[in-house]
Amino acid sequence: MRSDVTRESVIYQDILQETAFSLVMRLLRRRVGTVPPVLQVKIQALPLSALENLGEALLDFSRLGDLEAWLRENTI
Repeated sequence: MRSDVTRESVIYQDILQETAFSLVMRLLRRRVGTVPPVLQVKIQALPLSALENLGEALLDFSRLGDLEAWLRENTI
């Protein structure tokens, strides 16, 4: 029971979000090079589930345009 409460806490969710963002940004830099700040802001605003999806999708990216296209298709 205690584990479920911890996972639902705002602080825990914030830590997961920041960890996912940090990992996705490191992977993107290795995959497509420098990510412009405007795109970093868009990525940071993604919910955790979308960050996880981006983490998987970026394996198919070969250039920055792939990231831009993914963001257009997956954000409001």
